[in-house]
Amino acid sequence: MGVDKFSPDQWVFFEWGTFHLNATIVFTWVVMAVLVGVSWLVTRKLSSTKDMTRGQNVLETVVVFLRAQIRSLSNQDPDPYLPFIGTLFLFIVTASVLSILPGFAVPTASVTTTVALATCVLVGVPIYGIRNLGFASYLKNYVRPTPLMLPFNIIGEITRTVALAIRLFGNMLSGDKIVAVLSLIAPIGPAVIMNAFGLLVGVIQAYIFALLAMVYIASGMQREDQMRRKIAAKVTAAGTAGPQKERNPS
Repeated sequence: MGVDKFSPDQWVFFEWGTFHLNATIVFTWVVMAVLVGVSWLVTRKLSSTKDMTRGQNVLETVVVFLRAQIRSLSNQDPDPYLPFIGTLFLFIVTASVLSILPGFAVPTASVTTTVALATCVLVGVPIYGIRNLGFASYLKNYVRPTPLMLPFNIIGEITRTVALAIRLFGNMLSGDKIVAVLSLIAPIGPAVIMNAFGLLVGVIQAYIFALLAMVYIASGMQREDQMRRKIAAKVTAAGTAGPQKERNPS
């Protein structure tokens, strides 16, 4: 994408009435097609022996890494969260890797894409929370420690979703623009270096986005767990204080 276009949304391939087929839509589908194709190629000959393909080795390394990160953040079995968090991570990483190809406009440089990804996180947080805690227990998180906190908790959910989208959008767009400007000034040397740097930034941003998504999901469940622990601690303290008073009457 050139420097004359602020976003991939402005790169239109086809128009028909109010319908606009822009670069964001096209290259988002390209990323999804690449993910599906690579997944099929890697998983069609899975092996549990030492004779594994390079693709399976890379895939297992990514899965093991993501499982460890999810477990450390949630202190729970990572399997229920791996498909969602892993998809977010792989989508952003794949888009960043493909951005080194000439003519490819990274879809995460469009605010519409990052808002869509952040909205998935916004929807995923209550889904996982309700599945783990139950509908009533999860909703109680929004009215603790007092019902007056309800509007502030709702605003907090919305603002962190916006921040998640804007953070990814800003970092990916700035990297894309720097590479485009350097390509005009010095077509070979600096542009290649910045492409490599942009790829690194894309991988880091994918990790941060997936990490924050898991933090938000875990925080929604841990608030209820912490409340239960406090109640259990109070009950235990009250239970031990009773016998002590009976032994030492005043």
